[in-house]
Amino acid sequence: MRGSTVRPEEALTDIDVTLLAGGLGSRMRGVSGDTPKVLAPIAGRAFLGHLLDHLAAYGARRVVLCLGHLADRVTAWLAQGDTNRSLDVVCQIEPSQMGSAAALAYIRKDLTSSTVLVMSGDTFLDADLRAFVASHRLSGAEASVLCVEVEDAARFGRVEVGPDSRVRRFLDKAPGRGVINAGVYLFSAAFLDRIAASGASSLTRDVLHRMPPGTLHGHIAKARFIDMGTPESLAVAASVIGGRET
Repeated sequence: MRGSTVRPEEALTDIDVTLLAGGLGSRMRGVSGDTPKVLAPIAGRAFLGHLLDHLAAYGARRVVLCLGHLADRVTAWLAQGDTNRSLDVVCQIEPSQMGSAAALAYIRKDLTSSTVLVMSGDTFLDADLRAFVASHRLSGAEASVLCVEVEDAARFGRVEVGPDSRVRRFLDKAPGRGVINAGVYLFSAAFLDRIAASGASSLTRDVLHRMPPGTLHGHIAKARFIDMGTPESLAVAASVIGGRET
């Protein structure tokens, strides 16, 4: 399979990437004020800059940003030119607050590749995206979920992945070590079309959690994971994203 032989810097060359970054960021208000989560300062630079660099390192060429709350701050930051010049960054602004599946439906026309990488704009993990792409292609599945094991899954829903790398079920939040959904997906064009036609609001609750067991491919990566949605995570993010201790 092509996905297993490409160099890391070519893994995303033929894959559009979309970042879902339209959330209100209510958990971060006390820390970031009127700064969108994607622009939270990490190691002296906006989080979005680090994220785009990570994607560019894997050969990404086209990124569609789905924005909502404080979108003007993000577009102004992009206009300053602090992004990798190899990337074509397209911005779409939600007409009203949307769920993740509805946001994907709204920007569906802008996603032109046969496979699309979908990412939450408020999480980061230093996963090997080439391995994820190769695993997805070898699986033959229309949709793959990138999962990661964390020390404490109390804030996250768990994912049960079988020995065949198929998702058995999604479980409720529970304390303790566990495998979680990292908010990164690979979807075929046909799968995206069905999402767009479904009228679903939430990608996880209304789409993924309702898929029959064994339908979704689950790729468990060994990676450090940061959820940018809380002040506590923001405080330690530089050690993961910026490559230095806080």
